[in-house]
Amino acid sequence: MGSSLDWLTVRRGKAPLIVSIPHAGTIIPAPLAARLVSEWLARKDTDWYVAELYEFAAGLDATIVQTAISRTVIDVNRDPSGASLYPGRPTTELCPTTTFDGERLYRDDAALAAADIAERRERYFDPYHRTLRDELDRLHAHHDQVVLYDAHSIRSRVPRLFAAELPIFNVGSNGGSSSASLLVAAVAAHCAASRRSHVVDGRFQGGYITRHYGDPASGAHALQMELACRGYLQEPDLPLTTDNWPPPYDRAKAAPLQDVLRSVLQTCSEFARSPRSFKS
Repeated sequence: MGSSLDWLTVRRGKAPLIVSIPHAGTIIPAPLAARLVSEWLARKDTDWYVAELYEFAAGLDATIVQTAISRTVIDVNRDPSGASLYPGRPTTELCPTTTFDGERLYRDDAALAAADIAERRERYFDPYHRTLRDELDRLHAHHDQVVLYDAHSIRSRVPRLFAAELPIFNVGSNGGSSSASLLVAAVAAHCAASRRSHVVDGRFQGGYITRHYGDPASGAHALQMELACRGYLQEPDLPLTTDNWPPPYDRAKAAPLQDVLRSVLQTCSEFARSPRSFKS
């Protein structure tokens, strides 16, 4: 069953698992596109092909919530108050004005106004979060525990945001406060068993979605998975250009990573169904 909003897709499942995909959208409404320096720049920081990576989640009967709107329009994983998720570190805003690399997104004569932000929040941000809350409530009516898994990806090297090369798997639990520690450890164990690099609560500890909805005491466990793109794409060397970014989706290259992600989501669902008997 889908949403009545053409930019918001909801696949409702019965498993105690929600997969949120907030940054894979590429739609930029024409009036906004006309104000941008470049539509390619505006889509540069998309979580490319994350929906394709998690296409197996429907087979686990997970609920999948996804926006088709580009994060440049509004970032539904940012604190709407404007508070930084990572104080003292470079980041992008609720309605980004720069790319991750610091490149400006708007023409000089098309600056972003407070009214723009308010309108986008009402049109896109609020419905996305009402949907997440509604789906959590729906599943909680049948399950004591529910896992909200926020799915992301990012380029392996973004010098402005982090030094050196990012691990393949970046598990975020807001320092352990958004999810039961046993579940976090089990997810990390799958990442470690893959023999690919991983970290828990490293550079990415979870965005607004993880922090806002994660409440283990009430049975809501929220995790963010930030994947380095080289784990499933032929990621080009810097600098990025319109000719090399984004590369095509490579199903063969993505398949081994998908196997790990499938195990991770299965574990999330098993934990939610029976946390007392769960073993990592």
